[in-house]
Amino acid sequence: MKRLAEKVILIMGATRGIGQTCAEMFAKEGASVILTGRDVDRGEAVAKGILDTEGAAQFLACDVTEPQSVENVVDETLKRFGAIDVLINSAGGSGNSDGPVTTGSIEEFWHKLRVDHFGTYLAMRYVIPSMIERGGGSVINIVSVAGFGKLTGERAGYSAAKAAVINLTRSTARTFAKDRVRVNAIAPAGVATERIKRMLLDRPEAQALVATQQFGLIDPKDIAYAALFLASDEARMITGHILPVDAASFAD
Repeated sequence: MKRLAEKVILIMGATRGIGQTCAEMFAKEGASVILTGRDVDRGEAVAKGILDTEGAAQFLACDVTEPQSVENVVDETLKRFGAIDVLINSAGGSGNSDGPVTTGSIEEFWHKLRVDHFGTYLAMRYVIPSMIERGGGSVINIVSVAGFGKLTGERAGYSAAKAAVINLTRSTARTFAKDRVRVNAIAPAGVATERIKRMLLDRPEAQALVATQQFGLIDPKDIAYAALFLASDEARMITGHILPVDAASFAD
C-alpha cells in the first residue's frame, strides 16, 4: 500500500522548487494533491504533469499574503475533498536580496515577512480547525537554516522571516498537540532550485553558503523525502520539531 493512500495534501507554493517536487512525490505515494500558487499557467502545467502519470492533482490559484485568497482555497479544498490531512507551507518570497539592516530594501524586507511568515500563519489559521474537527493532521513548514542565524546579515529579511516561522511552528505544535495536530518544519541549506541557481550567478554570499555544504547543493527530492516522512503515519509521535536537511553544513 502506498504511504499516503487516501490522504489529501494541500501545498501552498507548489508551482516550482520544493513545493512542486513534494507534489509530484506525494502523488506517486497515493495522495490527492492540491497545488497552489500565483502563476496559473505554471500551476496548471505541474498539475497536468502529475495527472499524466496517473496521479491525482488539482491547481488552485492563491496569493498567500491575502487572507481571503487563502481562506477561499481552504474552503474549496474542503468542499471538493472533504478533508485536508496534510498542509505544506512552501511558498517563498522573491529571489531578490533584502540586504543588511542598514542598507537593505525595506520593501523587500516586508515582502519576505508577508510571504514566508504571514502566509504560513494564514494557511495554518484556516486549515487547522478542519484538522481538529477530523481528529488530527500534519502541518509541515518549509523554513531554512537561515532561521537559525546561520547566514550573514546580507539577508536580514529572509533570516527574520524564517526564524519567525520556526518559532510559530513550535508554539503552534504545543497549542494543538492535544488535538493530534502535528506541526513540524524542515530547514534546508542551499537547495538546487532554479531560483537558487540564478542567485549563484552573481551573489558572493550565496556562493559562500554553498561552499560550506558537504555535498554541494541539495536535491529538492531530499527535502521532499523528509516531508514525506513527516506527512506519513510513521511520524505520528513527532511534533514541534525543526528538521535540518543540510548535510551537516551547520551542525553545532
